[in-house]
Parts: sequence; C-alpha cells; structure tokens
Amino acid sequence: MAPTAELAVIGGSGLYALLEHADDHTIDTPYGPTSDPVTVAEVAELPGRRVAFLPRHGRSHQHPPHRIPYRANLWALRELGVTQILAPCAVGGLRPDLGAGSFIVPDQLIDRTHTRPQTFYDTGAVHVSFADPYCPAGRTAVLATARAQQLPVTDGGTMVVVEGPRFSTRAESRWYAAAGGTCVNMTGHPEAVLARELALCYTTVALVTDLDAGVDGAGGVTQEEVFRVFAENTDRMRRLLLASLAALPAERTCPCPDAVPAPPG
Repeated sequence: MAPTAELAVIGGSGLYALLEHADDHTIDTPYGPTSDPVTVAEVAELPGRRVAFLPRHGRSHQHPPHRIPYRANLWALRELGVTQILAPCAVGGLRPDLGAGSFIVPDQLIDRTHTRPQTFYDTGAVHVSFADPYCPAGRTAVLATARAQQLPVTDGGTMVVVEGPRFSTRAESRWYAAAGGTCVNMTGHPEAVLARELALCYTTVALVTDLDAGVDGAGGVTQEEVFRVFAENTDRMRRLLLASLAALPAERTCPCPDAVPAPPG
C-alpha cells in the first residue's frame, strides 16, 4: 500500500487521542486486529508530514498491559508507511528525585515480562541487535524539545518493564532500583524490540506519575493516582510530542533502518 503516514505516536495510559480531524484506518495484520483503529492526520506543527496515532490500551482502556496486541500494532504502523515512532508512557519513579510530573527519556530497558510474544521471527534464527533499545536521533529530538519547553527532563536511564497488571511489591521495587532501574513500566516491552525487528525508529517518552512502592514509604501505588497525574500532565505531554515530531529528522541516518538484514514480511 502507498505510504499513508511517516510518523506515529503510540499513546499510553491517559492519552487516548492526539490528532484532530483525523481519518480512521482499520488494518488487517497477520497478528489480528490492532488495539483500536489507527487515526491519521496532518497537523499544523508538521506541514507535509502525516502522523498516525494508536492508543496502546484502546480508546476505552480495554486492553490490559499483558494483553495488548503489540505485534499487530507495530505491523499495522509499518503497513501505513511509518518509519519513526514516539511512545509516551506512564512510569513509576525508582529514585526519590524523580517525582510526579518529571519526564524521562530512557536509553536502556530491563525486561521482566514473561507471557508476551516478543518477536516476529517464530521460525528461523534471526538475532537482532538490541544493546541500545531506543533510536538515538529520536532521543536527541525529544530531549532538545523538552529543554526548549523548560520541562523537567532526565536524559537517559533504565526502564524496568514488568508483566503487570499488578503494581510492584516494595521488595520488588527496591530490587529494581538496586539493579540500576530508573523507572518501572508495564508496556515498554515487547514494543521496543518489535519496532527494532521492523527497522523502525522507536523512542520512549516517559512521564513519572508516582514514586514506586519501595521508594515511597508512605503508601503503595494506585491506579487512580496514576490516571490522575497523567491527566494533569496531558497538555504538557501533547505539546512535547507534537513539537518532538516536528524535530525528528526527515532523513534517517541512525542505525535503526539497518537493524536487521531483512525485516519480516
């Protein structure tokens, strides 16, 4: 199919819409339906570059993190012609200095999931380099934009991705922090590695909604708290994403396009 969009945002908890006057696209994939129809539109910040948006959990937050159709989502975006993805998400901070409302642009992740299909290569031996999980050009664009908007942003850090849907125990939280984790999340894997297998640029934009249980001694994390803090910061996240999309390079010179000898499909 002809390219429909070049850039995409996969929206996390609390970000169920991004684009105005958008067209819906329902895309058949070998892995079933996507979380929701993909919306595509032109935005004022990006003249001549169309953007796709896909709510990761669905518009009604109907998909829990361990049941999100990750493979269908990434496959559909590539079918639309997408080459660069920004992936906002809510995270729990694993350091006391990373309070609610802080932004993190991670450069590493630790996978603690265990039930999710995490590759398109179900046959054959294809080993994808994943030493640096995120696109360096995407990270540069987001960081520069966040600083220009005077947002509290941390350059780099390790995102620990847990299975969910439950939150961590205090002991688990302390363990992740001791292992070098900066924040904890439930959706960043396998999304990042699937994007790599499709030779797509993928950049996580993490919003801290709480201090994780082992960091905050006063109480545990609640879903209500996460949703409330994300809602309070939705406008800031939206401005950051749209400006960061405009800052992404028109020509990809990063290693992502050459990540695998021949992407699947």
